[in-house]
Amino acid sequence: MVDSSGWLSFFADEPSAKHFKVPLSDISSLIVPVITIYEVSKVLLRESGENEVLQAVSAMQKGKVIDFTAKLALSASQLSLQYRLPMADSIILATAQDYGGTETVRHCYCQSALFADLFQKDLFQNTMAFNTRLPE
Repeated sequence: MVDSSGWLSFFADEPSAKHFKVPLSDISSLIVPVITIYEVSKVLLRESGENEVLQAVSAMQKGKVIDFTAKLALSASQLSLQYRLPMADSIILATAQDYGGTETVRHCYCQSALFADLFQKDLFQNTMAFNTRLPE
């Protein structure tokens, strides 16, 4: 799983994109929360154009797209309140917990210092704690 900032970094071919090439190339294991498609589309529409959005969404849909359900909404709202997360981040985190467990969490590459702190606290049961913060 790669968060929205990772996808945007990858599509823009930024220096940090190298950190996302491995998880993004493993299509069979790639989990894509639908909220990341929304966030990436919004930024690309604002900064690039409709053609770039269509190409990005096509690439993102090669992974397993996870729709936002009532169950995920409940989990995300609890995580949001408990950890003071913004809506999209709580949805991404709830998706990581619900779809893939340990493997999803292990491969969740996030630039967000907030996510790094949560993973360091071993938020997920039966998962290894690790630092997801990427070098600048």
